Amino acid sequence: MEINMSPEEVLSEIQGLMAKGSNLNKKQVKKTNPQLMRNALHYFPSWDDAIERSNTG
Repeated sequence: MEINMSPEEVLSEIQGLMAKGSNLNKKQVKKTNPQLMRNALHYFPSWDDAIERSNTG
């Protein structure tokens, strides 16, 4: 498992997906952006936690 993003980059990427109106369902992101999912789960306890933190900045 390669971790190549900082926590800030993970949150920024999630914010970008939100801005585009992308589906943030865990299964969908795992399929379309597995690298983001791996990095998010490395830094945050869960995908939902990463989404929540990206909303609060």
